[in-house]
Amino acid sequence: MKRIYSLLFVVLFAMGSFGADRAHTLKVYNWADYIDEDVLNSFPAWYKQMTGEDVEVIYQTFDINESMLTEIEVGHEDYDVICPSEYIIERMLKANLLQQIDKTLIPDSLQWFDNVAPFVVEKFRLMSEDVDVNDYTVGYMWGTTGFLYNPAFVSAEELDSWGAILNPKFEDKIYMKDAFRDVYSVIVLYAYYQDILDGKVTRTDLVKNITKERLDSVEHILLAAKKNVAGWEVDFGKEEMTKGRAWMNLSWSGDAQWAIDESPVPLEYIVPKEGSNAWFDGWCIPKYAVNTKAAAWWINYMCLPENAIKNMEFIGYVSVIASPEVLDWADDEEIEETADLTYFFGEGAEAVHANQVLYPDQSVIDRCALMHDAGDMNEELVKMWNRVKGDNLSSTMLLVVLVVLILLIVFVVMQFVNKRNLKNAQQRRRRK
Repeated sequence: MKRIYSLLFVVLFAMGSFGADRAHTLKVYNWADYIDEDVLNSFPAWYKQMTGEDVEVIYQTFDINESMLTEIEVGHEDYDVICPSEYIIERMLKANLLQQIDKTLIPDSLQWFDNVAPFVVEKFRLMSEDVDVNDYTVGYMWGTTGFLYNPAFVSAEELDSWGAILNPKFEDKIYMKDAFRDVYSVIVLYAYYQDILDGKVTRTDLVKNITKERLDSVEHILLAAKKNVAGWEVDFGKEEMTKGRAWMNLSWSGDAQWAIDESPVPLEYIVPKEGSNAWFDGWCIPKYAVNTKAAAWWINYMCLPENAIKNMEFIGYVSVIASPEVLDWADDEEIEETADLTYFFGEGAEAVHANQVLYPDQSVIDRCALMHDAGDMNEELVKMWNRVKGDNLSSTMLLVVLVVLILLIVFVVMQFVNKRNLKNAQQRRRRK
């Protein structure tokens, strides 16, 4: 999705950071491919119209939460606004790395923060028992985790459970997200599904409270499923699915929708019966921000319905904005199936003709839990993941490595032979 822009933004950031007038500069740090270009480029003119002040946007992208966090926590980088995921928001709050968003900088008549769905506001409150997280962050995008699959090879019935990753039929046919929290939080639901049904434990407890026993259970399942994993990926899995190189991909809903839209063959998405995680990204102002005024206006700007719609159309993920305009956009009469979206849009959204990859039915949301920071168990979670991935390769990857090694050996041998032949030829010429 227009990855050239990401590189361009990094270059512009590097050029613009030196000698920037910070009073009139907004430094934004966001995920790659996570904003519509028109929305980004229109902000300075909009800000000028709203405040009468000029602002230059310096935009940089990151690929994983942890790299962004390190730059702020260790490097004290002065980004004005960032877009972390929920568990990083939790961690940054605990480490006192976020500032409250000063909404008083914006006149009440020009505030659009209330366009965020109450459903999202309540989910954000679950991130901390000490403060209202909504004072420090405003949601941006959200979604679920499930299976993206090719129905030519796999049926929905076969993917009704996360246990599908253990099916020998799928050997070397699954792309797995290289995201240990996301994978852990869905596989632990599978591991303890009977306990969930028996009322012994809740999904929220399973996802939030990581124990040694639960880690061991998830590790055992993932190791047993390893022969089915064709590759571990963060971003390329959706593209591999569009090319028919895998049957299924443990995927984020936004990536799944992108693949469905781009694929020349039909692809589908399903959330298994055990449940899933509901993940959220939000705009925050970090501790070392300089232009907090422009940052507050930026966050407010992202809450405009027209901007939410443009961003959704560009990146394929779902905005947290639940205004009537967004509901109208989501309601597509060409979609036969309806979904109960009252949890998101409120009264009047009982039967919306919505794309349920993007807007899951209430029945799906009821079995989704919010991901949390692993806290003291984070190191153990990482160790588990490293053991699961290990140094064993899938048969496909092993074949690729072997071919590369053989070609390398052939190249080295040919170089040696050529050099020896050249040396012999030179010696013969000298003898003459």
